[in-house]
Amino acid sequence: MDCVICHGKEIVKTEIREEIKTGNDIIYVSIDIPVCKNCGERYYDRLTIQALEGIREKLQNKELKLREVGKVLELAG
Repeated sequence: MDCVICHGKEIVKTEIREEIKTGNDIIYVSIDIPVCKNCGERYYDRLTIQALEGIREKLQNKELKLREVGKVLELAG
């Protein structure tokens, strides 16, 4: 398969961290998907999209346990 963006030939399954934003929080989800080594274009299959949508739905319904990894602070104006 050639990359649809750069026409590169090296598309390799890679572990990435997908971001899901909820309010002021960002949740990282590790997934393995094909990624173009030349330009970084990501290729999501239907099952991966459905899994991410399921995670987003469970987050909205507060059905997932999350672990706090760090904090982001903002300078008060």
